[in-house]
Amino acid sequence: MNSQLKVFSGSSNSGLASKIAADLGVELGSLAIRRFSDQEIWVKFNENIRGSDVFIVQTTNPPAENILELLIMIDAASRASARRITAVIPYFGYARQDRKDQPRVALTSKLIANLLTSAGVDRVVTMDLHASQIQGFFDIPLDHLYGSYVFSEYYRHKAISNLVVASPDIGSLKIARAYAKRLKTGLAVIDKRRPKPNKVEVMNVIGEVEGKNILFVDDLVDTAETLTSAARAVKNKGAKDIYVACTHALLSGEATDKIMNSQIKEITVTDSLDIPDKKKIAKLIILSVSSLFAQAIDRIHNEKSISILFDIEK
Repeated sequence: MNSQLKVFSGSSNSGLASKIAADLGVELGSLAIRRFSDQEIWVKFNENIRGSDVFIVQTTNPPAENILELLIMIDAASRASARRITAVIPYFGYARQDRKDQPRVALTSKLIANLLTSAGVDRVVTMDLHASQIQGFFDIPLDHLYGSYVFSEYYRHKAISNLVVASPDIGSLKIARAYAKRLKTGLAVIDKRRPKPNKVEVMNVIGEVEGKNILFVDDLVDTAETLTSAARAVKNKGAKDIYVACTHALLSGEATDKIMNSQIKEITVTDSLDIPDKKKIAKLIILSVSSLFAQAIDRIHNEKSISILFDIEK
């Protein structure tokens, strides 16, 4: 017989955690998170979790306190004798430093994996990692979900005619190909170079975009420099309406202004991150991934396969 399922939330995205708990038909667990006067984090589970199957929902976007808070929650759950601890990380922060492409740099994605394991987590559930190989940094089970599960349904119902799925760079080509297969569309890709961080130069547009409606897909939108540059490039090649689907809406700096002033007609994102009201611009559509994570949690708890939820080729 399975142990009791319990879902708890950190402070980084409590709204999504509440939706996940509601989709599961359970109450969100009682957890106290406080700060001492020097801002040191203090955590306490306000209910008995001994022998329970504990799921902790916490995004790990900056500030770095979100990661530290998750580690402390995991440690507290371990010391409270939870049977199994699963970290549900809708957005896995510090994932962009996933390779040693320069001398004397850190591999932060590997560092975070090590920290989570050392803290006592038994399993990780996340979505749309910046690089799929990060899964190999973990020596514990990791379930990698895909935002395409919700985006594909949205765009199927939207039924945009003469649509071409496009990747804003070579790195997102694999996921763009999966979207194109699901939506039965053509495929295009932007060949770009990055002269320095957060600066983009478009070199070539590969694929037929003239007279087409374009759907750019990517794992995240940060400064929006890549997406707005890509939109400008295809528009110059004769593209019609331009749509964007990005799982994680970081929207840092002047990203929202860039999007509003760009050729992008609509950008769809998920609630993997808690998006402040000031960033909820008219062009932004937010789709919830609570049902996707709830299904994953339910299947993990009941020891069922969750492969149906991360089959991007489906």
